[in-house]
Amino acid sequence: MSGLLNQLAVLLGKQGFLQGDALKDHPACVMQTPLALMRPVSTEELSEAVKLCHAAGQPVVPQGGRTGLVGGQQATGTEIVISLERMSQIEELDQSGRTMTVQAGCPLQTVQDTATERELMFPLDLGARGTATIGGNISTNAGGNRVVRFGMMREMVLGLEAVLADGTILTSMNKVIKNNTGYDLKQLFVGSEGTLGIVTRAVLRLRPMARSRNTALVAVSDFEKVIELLRNADSTLGGSMSSFEVMWNSFYSHVTNSSDRHRKPLPDNYPYYVIIEAMGASQEVDDVRFEAAMGELFESGLVENAVLAKSGSEREAIWAIRDDIESLMGLHPMFVFDVSVPLAHMQSYVSDIEAQLNKQWPESRCIIFGHLGDGNIHVVAAVSSGSDEARAAVEHIVYGALRGRDGVISAEHGIGLEKKSHLDVSRNPEEIALMKTLKKALDPKGILNPGKIIDLG
Repeated sequence: MSGLLNQLAVLLGKQGFLQGDALKDHPACVMQTPLALMRPVSTEELSEAVKLCHAAGQPVVPQGGRTGLVGGQQATGTEIVISLERMSQIEELDQSGRTMTVQAGCPLQTVQDTATERELMFPLDLGARGTATIGGNISTNAGGNRVVRFGMMREMVLGLEAVLADGTILTSMNKVIKNNTGYDLKQLFVGSEGTLGIVTRAVLRLRPMARSRNTALVAVSDFEKVIELLRNADSTLGGSMSSFEVMWNSFYSHVTNSSDRHRKPLPDNYPYYVIIEAMGASQEVDDVRFEAAMGELFESGLVENAVLAKSGSEREAIWAIRDDIESLMGLHPMFVFDVSVPLAHMQSYVSDIEAQLNKQWPESRCIIFGHLGDGNIHVVAAVSSGSDEARAAVEHIVYGALRGRDGVISAEHGIGLEKKSHLDVSRNPEEIALMKTLKKALDPKGILNPGKIIDLG
Protein backbone atom coordinates (compact mmCIF):
# COMPACT_ATOMS: atom_id res chain seq x y z
CA MET A 1 0.00 0.00 0.00
CA SER A 2 2.80 2.43 0.82
CA GLY A 3 4.18 1.83 -2.67
CA LEU A 4 0.93 3.01 -4.28
CA LEU A 5 0.69 6.04 -2.03
CA ASN A 6 4.27 7.00 -2.86
CA GLN A 7 3.55 6.68 -6.59
CA LEU A 8 0.47 8.87 -6.30
CA ALA A 9 2.37 11.45 -4.26
CA VAL A 10 5.04 11.70 -6.96
CA LEU A 11 2.47 11.87 -9.76
CA LEU A 12 0.18 14.48 -8.19
CA GLY A 13 2.64 16.56 -6.20
CA LYS A 14 2.33 18.15 -2.78
CA GLN A 15 -0.82 20.14 -3.63
CA GLY A 16 -2.46 17.28 -5.47
CA PHE A 17 -2.01 14.48 -2.95
CA LEU A 18 -2.78 14.77 0.74
CA GLN A 19 -2.42 12.14 3.44
CA GLY A 20 -1.86 11.88 7.15
CA ASP A 21 -2.02 15.12 9.10
CA ALA A 22 -2.48 17.14 5.89
CA LEU A 23 -6.01 15.74 5.61
CA LYS A 24 -7.18 17.51 8.77
CA ASP A 25 -7.26 20.92 7.11
CA HIS A 26 -9.33 19.90 4.09
CA PRO A 27 -13.16 20.24 4.06
CA ALA A 28 -13.51 16.80 2.47
CA CYS A 29 -12.15 15.25 5.65
CA VAL A 30 -14.17 17.09 8.29
CA MET A 31 -16.68 14.27 8.75
CA GLN A 32 -14.44 11.40 7.63
CA THR A 33 -10.81 10.37 7.44
CA PRO A 34 -10.06 8.63 4.14
CA LEU A 35 -6.81 6.88 3.36
CA ALA A 36 -5.73 9.86 1.23
CA LEU A 37 -7.08 12.67 -0.94
CA MET A 38 -6.27 13.20 -4.62
CA ARG A 39 -6.73 16.65 -6.22
CA PRO A 40 -5.80 16.32 -9.91
CA VAL A 41 -5.52 19.38 -12.19
CA SER A 42 -6.44 17.66 -15.48
CA THR A 43 -8.24 14.70 -16.95
CA GLU A 44 -4.91 13.24 -18.01
CA GLU A 45 -3.49 13.49 -14.49
CA LEU A 46 -6.59 11.87 -13.03
CA SER A 47 -6.37 9.11 -15.65
CA GLU A 48 -2.81 8.23 -14.64
CA ALA A 49 -3.77 8.22 -10.97
CA VAL A 50 -6.77 5.98 -11.55
CA LYS A 51 -4.63 3.58 -13.58
CA LEU A 52 -2.36 3.15 -10.57
CA CYS A 53 -5.34 2.60 -8.27
CA HIS A 54 -6.89 0.10 -10.68
CA ALA A 55 -3.70 -1.91 -10.90
CA ALA A 56 -3.53 -2.06 -7.11
CA GLY A 57 -7.26 -2.71 -6.64
CA GLN A 58 -7.49 0.50 -4.58
CA PRO A 59 -11.07 1.83 -4.07
CA VAL A 60 -11.66 5.53 -4.81
CA VAL A 61 -14.57 7.83 -3.93
CA PRO A 62 -15.23 10.81 -6.26
CA GLN A 63 -16.55 13.99 -4.65
CA GLY A 64 -18.12 17.16 -5.99
CA GLY A 65 -19.25 19.97 -3.72
CA ARG A 66 -20.19 17.54 -0.93
CA THR A 67 -23.79 18.80 -0.83
CA GLY A 68 -25.31 15.34 -1.39
CA LEU A 69 -27.80 14.05 1.15
CA VAL A 70 -27.65 10.27 0.68
CA GLY A 71 -24.04 9.41 1.56
CA GLY A 72 -22.84 9.05 -2.01
CA GLN A 73 -19.66 10.97 -1.20
CA GLN A 74 -18.78 9.15 2.01
CA ALA A 75 -15.44 7.39 2.24
CA THR A 76 -13.87 5.00 4.72
CA GLY A 77 -10.33 4.85 6.03
CA THR A 78 -9.40 2.33 3.34
CA GLU A 79 -10.59 4.47 0.41
CA ILE A 80 -8.99 7.38 -1.44
CA VAL A 81 -11.14 10.43 -2.07
CA ILE A 82 -10.93 12.15 -5.46
CA SER A 83 -11.78 15.86 -5.41
CA LEU A 84 -12.01 17.77 -8.69
CA GLU A 85 -11.89 21.16 -6.96
CA ARG A 86 -8.75 22.13 -8.91
CA MET A 87 -10.51 21.35 -12.20
CA SER A 88 -12.97 24.23 -12.05
CA GLN A 89 -12.41 26.18 -15.25
CA ILE A 90 -14.90 27.30 -17.88
CA GLU A 91 -13.08 26.34 -21.05
CA GLU A 92 -15.38 27.79 -23.69
CA LEU A 93 -18.67 29.61 -24.13
CA ASP A 94 -20.11 29.35 -27.64
CA GLN A 95 -22.67 32.14 -27.75
CA SER A 96 -24.06 31.28 -31.18
CA GLY A 97 -24.20 27.56 -30.50
CA ARG A 98 -25.49 28.18 -26.96
CA THR A 99 -23.08 25.77 -25.32
CA MET A 100 -20.60 26.02 -22.49
CA THR A 101 -17.69 23.64 -22.00
CA VAL A 102 -16.70 23.32 -18.35
CA GLN A 103 -14.56 21.23 -16.05
CA ALA A 104 -16.40 19.07 -13.55
CA GLY A 105 -15.25 20.98 -10.47
CA CYS A 106 -16.83 24.24 -11.63
CA PRO A 107 -19.52 25.46 -9.20
CA LEU A 108 -23.07 25.68 -10.53
CA GLN A 109 -23.37 29.37 -9.66
CA THR A 110 -20.24 30.20 -11.66
CA VAL A 111 -21.85 28.58 -14.70
CA GLN A 112 -25.09 30.49 -14.12
CA ASP A 113 -23.34 33.84 -13.70
CA THR A 114 -21.09 33.35 -16.72
CA ALA A 115 -24.06 32.47 -18.92
CA THR A 116 -25.93 35.55 -17.68
CA GLU A 117 -23.01 37.80 -18.63
CA ARG A 118 -23.49 36.65 -22.24
CA GLU A 119 -27.28 37.08 -22.07
CA LEU A 120 -27.77 33.34 -21.88
CA MET A 121 -29.12 31.09 -19.14
CA PHE A 122 -28.19 27.76 -17.63
CA PRO A 123 -31.59 26.68 -16.28
CA LEU A 124 -30.56 24.31 -13.49
CA ASP A 125 -31.07 26.00 -10.13
CA LEU A 126 -31.00 24.71 -6.57
CA GLY A 127 -30.30 26.00 -3.11
CA ALA A 128 -26.70 24.72 -3.00
CA ARG A 129 -25.80 26.54 -6.22
CA GLY A 130 -22.76 28.22 -4.68
CA THR A 131 -21.17 24.96 -3.55
CA ALA A 132 -22.56 22.19 -5.76
CA THR A 133 -20.36 21.40 -8.76
CA ILE A 134 -21.27 20.52 -12.32
CA GLY A 135 -19.68 17.09 -11.98
CA GLY A 136 -21.79 16.40 -8.92
CA ASN A 137 -24.90 17.75 -10.65
CA ILE A 138 -24.29 15.37 -13.55
CA SER A 139 -23.44 12.39 -11.37
CA THR A 140 -26.68 12.77 -9.40
CA ASN A 141 -28.84 14.02 -12.30
CA ALA A 142 -29.77 17.09 -10.28
CA GLY A 143 -33.28 18.56 -10.49
CA GLY A 144 -34.11 21.78 -8.66
CA ASN A 145 -36.75 24.44 -9.06
CA ARG A 146 -37.22 24.62 -12.85
CA VAL A 147 -37.62 20.97 -13.86
CA VAL A 148 -41.26 21.54 -14.82
CA ARG A 149 -40.06 23.59 -17.81
CA PHE A 150 -36.45 22.70 -18.52
CA GLY A 151 -36.11 19.14 -17.29
CA MET A 152 -33.45 17.47 -15.15
CA MET A 153 -29.68 17.86 -15.53
CA ARG A 154 -29.83 15.00 -18.04
CA GLU A 155 -31.57 17.31 -20.53
CA MET A 156 -28.87 19.98 -20.15
CA VAL A 157 -25.81 17.85 -20.94
CA LEU A 158 -24.89 17.56 -24.61
CA GLY A 159 -21.57 15.83 -24.12
CA LEU A 160 -19.09 14.80 -21.46
CA GLU A 161 -15.72 13.33 -20.72
CA ALA A 162 -15.13 10.66 -18.08
CA VAL A 163 -12.31 8.58 -16.70
CA LEU A 164 -13.22 4.90 -16.50
CA ALA A 165 -12.20 2.47 -13.77
CA ASP A 166 -9.03 1.37 -15.59
CA GLY A 167 -7.99 4.95 -16.33
CA THR A 168 -9.31 5.02 -19.90
CA ILE A 169 -10.43 8.50 -20.93
CA LEU A 170 -13.80 8.42 -22.67
CA THR A 171 -14.23 11.68 -24.57
CA SER A 172 -17.72 12.27 -25.92
CA MET A 173 -17.82 16.08 -26.01
CA ASN A 174 -20.75 16.39 -28.40
CA LYS A 175 -21.96 19.97 -29.03
CA VAL A 176 -25.15 19.42 -31.01
CA ILE A 177 -28.67 18.68 -29.79
CA LYS A 178 -29.42 16.04 -32.43
CA ASN A 179 -26.98 13.14 -32.49
CA ASN A 180 -28.41 9.68 -33.15
CA THR A 181 -25.10 7.96 -33.96
CA GLY A 182 -25.48 4.82 -31.90
CA TYR A 183 -25.63 4.49 -28.12
CA ASP A 184 -25.82 7.73 -26.16
CA LEU A 185 -22.88 6.84 -23.95
CA LYS A 186 -22.98 9.99 -21.84
CA GLN A 187 -26.25 8.85 -20.30
CA LEU A 188 -24.41 5.96 -18.63
CA PHE A 189 -22.70 8.49 -16.37
CA VAL A 190 -25.57 10.90 -15.74
CA GLY A 191 -27.10 9.84 -12.43
CA SER A 192 -24.66 6.97 -11.84
CA GLU A 193 -23.09 8.70 -8.79
CA GLY A 194 -19.50 8.02 -9.84
CA THR A 195 -19.94 4.25 -9.83
CA LEU A 196 -19.33 3.76 -13.57
CA GLY A 197 -16.86 6.55 -14.30
CA ILE A 198 -15.60 9.90 -13.04
CA VAL A 199 -16.98 12.85 -15.01
CA THR A 200 -14.21 15.38 -15.68
CA ARG A 201 -15.60 17.76 -18.34
CA ALA A 202 -18.96 18.50 -19.91
CA VAL A 203 -20.65 20.40 -22.71
CA LEU A 204 -23.71 22.13 -21.30
CA ARG A 205 -26.74 23.31 -23.24
CA LEU A 206 -27.61 26.96 -22.60
CA ARG A 207 -30.91 28.75 -23.23
CA PRO A 208 -31.74 32.34 -24.16
CA MET A 209 -31.75 34.56 -21.11
CA ALA A 210 -35.25 35.28 -19.86
CA ARG A 211 -36.07 38.97 -20.14
CA SER A 212 -39.00 38.77 -17.75
CA ARG A 213 -39.73 37.00 -14.52
CA ASN A 214 -43.08 37.05 -12.75
CA THR A 215 -43.83 35.42 -9.42
CA ALA A 216 -46.98 34.85 -7.40
CA LEU A 217 -47.78 33.15 -4.13
CA VAL A 218 -51.32 31.78 -4.11
CA ALA A 219 -53.43 29.98 -1.52
CA VAL A 220 -55.53 26.94 -2.44
CA SER A 221 -58.27 25.24 -0.44
CA ASP A 222 -57.85 21.56 -1.39
CA PHE A 223 -55.44 19.27 -3.20
CA GLU A 224 -57.68 18.53 -6.17
CA LYS A 225 -57.65 22.24 -6.91
CA VAL A 226 -53.84 22.25 -6.63
CA ILE A 227 -53.67 19.65 -9.40
CA GLU A 228 -56.18 21.54 -11.54
CA LEU A 229 -54.27 24.76 -10.86
CA LEU A 230 -51.08 23.17 -12.17
CA ARG A 231 -52.76 22.15 -15.40
CA ASN A 232 -54.57 25.45 -15.91
CA ALA A 233 -51.65 27.69 -14.94
CA ASP A 234 -49.32 25.98 -17.41
CA SER A 235 -51.92 26.38 -20.16
CA THR A 236 -52.97 29.93 -19.26
CA LEU A 237 -49.35 31.11 -19.17
CA GLY A 238 -48.74 29.72 -22.64
CA GLY A 239 -45.86 27.43 -21.71
CA SER A 240 -43.86 30.13 -19.93
CA MET A 241 -44.34 28.65 -16.44
CA SER A 242 -40.92 27.76 -15.03
CA SER A 243 -41.76 26.84 -11.42
CA PHE A 244 -44.70 25.38 -9.56
CA GLU A 245 -43.70 24.89 -5.94
CA VAL A 246 -46.20 23.74 -3.32
CA MET A 247 -45.98 24.18 0.44
CA TRP A 248 -48.45 22.31 2.61
CA ASN A 249 -49.76 24.36 5.53
CA SER A 250 -47.50 22.32 7.80
CA PHE A 251 -44.46 23.84 6.08
CA TYR A 252 -45.70 27.39 5.45
CA SER A 253 -47.02 27.94 8.95
CA HIS A 254 -43.92 26.48 10.59
CA VAL A 255 -41.46 28.56 8.55
CA THR A 256 -43.36 31.83 8.87
CA ASN A 257 -44.02 31.40 12.61
CA SER A 258 -40.73 29.89 13.80
CA SER A 259 -38.64 33.04 13.38
CA ASP A 260 -38.85 36.72 12.55
CA ARG A 261 -37.01 36.26 9.26
CA HIS A 262 -40.20 36.31 7.21
CA ARG A 263 -43.18 38.58 6.81
CA LYS A 264 -46.26 36.53 5.95
CA PRO A 265 -47.30 37.41 2.40
CA LEU A 266 -50.55 35.51 3.05
CA PRO A 267 -52.29 34.40 6.26
CA ASP A 268 -51.27 30.96 7.54
CA ASN A 269 -54.75 29.40 7.62
CA TYR A 270 -54.90 27.92 4.10
CA PRO A 271 -54.24 24.22 3.41
CA TYR A 272 -51.86 24.79 0.47
CA TYR A 273 -49.57 27.54 -0.79
CA VAL A 274 -48.22 27.56 -4.34
CA ILE A 275 -45.39 29.59 -5.85
CA ILE A 276 -46.06 30.08 -9.55
CA GLU A 277 -43.28 31.62 -11.60
CA ALA A 278 -43.10 32.40 -15.31
CA MET A 279 -40.15 33.46 -17.45
CA GLY A 280 -40.64 35.24 -20.76
CA ALA A 281 -39.38 37.73 -23.33
CA SER A 282 -40.70 41.15 -22.25
CA GLN A 283 -41.22 42.31 -18.68
CA GLU A 284 -43.75 44.97 -19.67
CA VAL A 285 -45.82 42.64 -21.84
CA ASP A 286 -45.50 39.66 -19.52
CA ASP A 287 -46.51 41.67 -16.45
CA VAL A 288 -49.89 42.24 -18.07
CA ARG A 289 -50.18 38.64 -19.25
CA PHE A 290 -49.21 37.23 -15.85
CA GLU A 291 -51.66 39.43 -13.94
CA ALA A 292 -54.43 38.48 -16.38
CA ALA A 293 -53.61 34.79 -15.96
CA MET A 294 -53.64 35.04 -12.17
CA GLY A 295 -56.94 36.91 -12.34
CA GLU A 296 -58.43 34.19 -14.51
CA LEU A 297 -57.30 31.49 -12.08
CA PHE A 298 -58.76 33.46 -9.18
CA GLU A 299 -62.10 33.92 -10.93
CA SER A 300 -62.23 30.20 -11.74
CA GLY A 301 -62.30 29.43 -8.01
CA LEU A 302 -58.97 27.58 -7.99
CA VAL A 303 -57.22 30.31 -5.99
CA GLU A 304 -58.47 31.55 -2.61
CA ASN A 305 -55.97 34.34 -2.12
CA ALA A 306 -52.87 35.61 -3.90
CA VAL A 307 -50.01 38.06 -3.78
CA LEU A 308 -47.96 39.03 -6.83
CA ALA A 309 -44.34 40.09 -6.45
CA LYS A 310 -43.96 43.67 -7.67
CA SER A 311 -40.20 43.84 -7.28
CA GLY A 312 -37.13 41.67 -7.07
CA SER A 313 -37.05 42.00 -3.29
CA GLU A 314 -40.66 40.84 -3.00
CA ARG A 315 -39.87 37.85 -5.22
CA GLU A 316 -36.86 37.00 -3.07
CA ALA A 317 -39.00 37.23 0.06
CA ILE A 318 -41.46 34.70 -1.35
CA TRP A 319 -38.72 32.29 -2.39
CA ALA A 320 -36.96 32.76 0.95
CA ILE A 321 -39.92 31.10 2.66
CA ARG A 322 -39.74 28.09 0.34
CA ASP A 323 -35.93 27.84 0.70
CA ASP A 324 -35.78 28.25 4.48
CA ILE A 325 -34.77 24.71 5.33
CA GLU A 326 -32.78 26.05 8.28
CA SER A 327 -35.99 26.76 10.20
CA LEU A 328 -36.76 23.03 10.17
CA MET A 329 -33.65 22.28 12.21
CA GLY A 330 -35.58 23.12 15.36
CA LEU A 331 -37.68 19.99 14.81
CA HIS A 332 -34.74 17.71 15.59
CA PRO A 333 -34.81 14.74 15.79
CA MET A 334 -36.20 14.43 12.30
CA PHE A 335 -35.78 12.46 9.10
CA VAL A 336 -35.92 14.04 5.64
CA PHE A 337 -37.04 12.30 2.47
CA ASP A 338 -37.04 13.20 -1.22
CA VAL A 339 -39.61 11.18 -3.15
CA SER A 340 -41.67 11.32 -6.34
CA VAL A 341 -45.31 10.29 -6.50
CA PRO A 342 -47.71 10.50 -9.46
CA LEU A 343 -50.13 13.36 -8.84
CA ALA A 344 -53.09 10.98 -8.98
CA HIS A 345 -51.75 9.19 -5.88
CA MET A 346 -50.11 12.06 -4.02
CA GLN A 347 -52.97 13.05 -1.74
CA SER A 348 -53.60 9.48 -0.62
CA TYR A 349 -49.85 8.96 -0.16
CA VAL A 350 -49.46 11.97 2.13
CA SER A 351 -52.59 11.04 4.12
CA ASP A 352 -51.32 7.47 4.48
CA ILE A 353 -47.89 8.36 5.85
CA GLU A 354 -49.31 11.06 8.14
CA ALA A 355 -51.75 8.53 9.63
CA GLN A 356 -49.06 5.88 10.11
CA LEU A 357 -46.60 8.30 11.69
CA ASN A 358 -49.25 9.66 14.04
CA LYS A 359 -50.31 6.16 15.04
CA GLN A 360 -46.78 5.15 16.04
CA TRP A 361 -45.72 8.56 17.38
CA PRO A 362 -48.82 10.58 18.42
CA GLU A 363 -46.67 13.66 18.99
CA SER A 364 -45.00 13.43 15.55
CA ARG A 365 -45.05 16.17 12.94
CA CYS A 366 -45.07 15.57 9.21
CA ILE A 367 -44.07 18.55 7.08
CA ILE A 368 -44.51 18.45 3.31
CA PHE A 369 -43.26 20.71 0.52
CA GLY A 370 -41.71 20.35 -2.89
CA HIS A 371 -41.49 20.76 -6.65
CA LEU A 372 -45.02 19.54 -7.27
CA GLY A 373 -44.92 20.50 -10.95
CA ASP A 374 -42.74 17.43 -11.54
CA GLY A 375 -44.27 15.17 -8.87
CA ASN A 376 -41.41 15.61 -6.40
CA ILE A 377 -42.11 16.30 -2.74
CA HIS A 378 -39.94 16.49 0.36
CA VAL A 379 -41.18 14.78 3.51
CA VAL A 380 -39.88 15.87 6.91
CA ALA A 381 -40.84 13.44 9.66
CA ALA A 382 -40.15 14.73 13.17
CA VAL A 383 -40.57 12.01 15.77
CA SER A 384 -39.53 11.65 19.39
CA SER A 385 -36.39 9.62 18.71
CA GLY A 386 -33.42 9.94 16.40
CA SER A 387 -32.25 6.36 16.93
CA ASP A 388 -31.42 3.91 14.17
CA GLU A 389 -34.53 1.95 15.10
CA ALA A 390 -36.71 5.05 14.71
CA ARG A 391 -35.10 5.83 11.37
CA ALA A 392 -35.78 2.32 10.12
CA ALA A 393 -39.40 2.52 11.23
CA VAL A 394 -39.94 5.91 9.59
CA GLU A 395 -38.29 4.73 6.36
CA HIS A 396 -40.56 1.68 6.37
CA ILE A 397 -43.58 4.00 6.48
CA VAL A 398 -42.41 6.63 3.99
CA TYR A 399 -40.94 4.23 1.43
CA GLY A 400 -43.43 1.44 2.00
CA ALA A 401 -46.35 3.71 1.13
CA LEU A 402 -44.79 4.25 -2.30
CA ARG A 403 -45.43 0.64 -3.21
CA GLY A 404 -48.54 0.25 -5.30
CA ARG A 405 -48.52 3.96 -6.11
CA ASP A 406 -45.72 3.88 -8.72
CA GLY A 407 -43.67 6.04 -6.37
CA VAL A 408 -39.92 6.65 -6.44
CA ILE A 409 -37.67 6.62 -3.37
CA SER A 410 -35.32 9.28 -4.74
CA ALA A 411 -36.48 12.15 -6.92
CA GLU A 412 -33.29 14.20 -7.23
CA HIS A 413 -30.64 13.22 -4.68
CA GLY A 414 -29.69 9.75 -5.84
CA ILE A 415 -29.34 6.49 -3.90
CA GLY A 416 -25.86 6.57 -2.36
CA LEU A 417 -25.64 4.54 0.84
CA GLU A 418 -28.76 5.79 2.58
CA LYS A 419 -31.39 4.49 0.15
CA LYS A 420 -29.63 1.42 -1.20
CA SER A 421 -31.60 -1.08 0.87
CA HIS A 422 -34.88 0.35 -0.45
CA LEU A 423 -33.98 0.30 -4.14
CA ASP A 424 -36.39 -2.55 -4.82
CA VAL A 425 -39.32 -0.24 -4.00
CA SER A 426 -38.71 1.63 -7.25
CA ARG A 427 -36.74 -0.84 -9.38
CA ASN A 428 -37.75 -4.36 -10.34
CA PRO A 429 -35.34 -7.35 -10.15
CA GLU A 430 -34.58 -7.22 -13.87
CA GLU A 431 -33.59 -3.56 -13.69
CA ILE A 432 -31.34 -4.14 -10.68
CA ALA A 433 -29.74 -7.12 -12.40
CA LEU A 434 -28.94 -4.99 -15.46
CA MET A 435 -27.44 -2.29 -13.21
CA LYS A 436 -25.14 -4.93 -11.73
CA THR A 437 -24.21 -6.14 -15.22
CA LEU A 438 -23.23 -2.63 -16.25
CA LYS A 439 -21.24 -2.11 -13.06
CA LYS A 440 -19.32 -5.36 -13.53
CA ALA A 441 -18.61 -4.56 -17.18
CA LEU A 442 -17.31 -1.04 -16.59
CA ASP A 443 -15.73 -1.58 -13.17
CA PRO A 444 -14.87 -5.27 -12.82
CA LYS A 445 -12.66 -4.70 -9.77
CA GLY A 446 -15.33 -2.58 -8.06
CA ILE A 447 -13.01 0.32 -7.22
CA LEU A 448 -15.30 3.23 -8.23
CA ASN A 449 -17.36 4.52 -5.31
CA PRO A 450 -17.82 0.98 -3.97
CA GLY A 451 -20.97 0.08 -2.09
CA LYS A 452 -23.02 2.96 -3.48
CA ILE A 453 -26.40 2.37 -5.21
CA ILE A 454 -26.03 -1.43 -5.41
CA ASP A 455 -24.10 -4.27 -3.79
CA LEU A 456 -22.48 -6.73 -6.16
CA GLY A 457 -22.09 -9.45 -3.52
